[in-house]
Amino acid sequence: SSPHLVQVRERIRINGQPISKELFSKYFWLVYNRLEETKDPVHASMPAYFRFLTIMAFHVFLQEKVDLAVVEVGIGGAYDCTNIIRAPVVCGVSSLGIDHTSILGDTMEKIAWQKGGIFKPGVPAFTVAQPERPLEVLRDRAQERECLLYLCPELDAFEGGRRVLELGLAGTHQRSNAALALQLARTWLQRRSCRGKVGGQGWGGSDPTVAPGVSAEHPFPPGLGELKEVPPGTELAGRPVPLAPAFQPTDAMIQGLRETEWLGRTQVLPRGPVTWYLDGAHTTSSVQACVRWFRQAALNQDKPHDGSEVRVLLFNATGDRDMAALLKLLV
Repeated sequence: SSPHLVQVRERIRINGQPISKELFSKYFWLVYNRLEETKDPVHASMPAYFRFLTIMAFHVFLQEKVDLAVVEVGIGGAYDCTNIIRAPVVCGVSSLGIDHTSILGDTMEKIAWQKGGIFKPGVPAFTVAQPERPLEVLRDRAQERECLLYLCPELDAFEGGRRVLELGLAGTHQRSNAALALQLARTWLQRRSCRGKVGGQGWGGSDPTVAPGVSAEHPFPPGLGELKEVPPGTELAGRPVPLAPAFQPTDAMIQGLRETEWLGRTQVLPRGPVTWYLDGAHTTSSVQACVRWFRQAALNQDKPHDGSEVRVLLFNATGDRDMAALLKLLV
């Protein structure tokens, strides 16, 4: 979680949990001392806060031998210090918003250009529904960088008329995030030619290098449709970006969506007569989404028997954001 809510260890997690104090201290001093020993005597300054934590996170993941690292950019993408991974398995761009304008630019198109900087040659990338022009900028960036960019279908497409997928995170805006997460997870499973274990049961099989149901002719787990490369000039039914195929989520994916928790994001904390509503919204679009969530959550919340109730929506803004404009959205 960046920025962190309580302690800096939240920024580096393994299996969903912040690394321990002992591990953090161990790797902090290992990285700090190594940088101190090898820094350029002419430019003797150490990396800035976020850059240092990024270096440290990569070191932690390498030393702890994680199977998969999910890396979130700090600001933008093109010039962000996280953007040194040459061949990621997959890239994702969530819903765009106006933020950090002094660094990224003051229009959605300029921000889209920065976000598209994480695209890598031959690496599939996914995004969610965006305004037309920013989506076209993402498409152009993908083409420049020889990256295959796909648009995620709505979450409804993954439900396929069956039961509605339950999300642990409240708010309708989380449905597009969930659709993006499904595509990213599916792509990783495809690239690894293996399926996530559910209830402790894997696919089994005698050959540890080949998952059952996977072959040279059919290299992807059953139920996870293959992405097809779209030749330049192909008619896309009015879309600037091809639509990725929907698929039937695995049991592990369904469980993951249902059990996801993210403290400080659309979180309701009842404390006696006071109900606290917490969210990390800090842009125009995210505050609008927060308002929609707050209205719905307030309606669903049980009221005290004596009828007294105090609702508190915490709001925080820093840096060069227009706080007055954001506060008006809450009125």
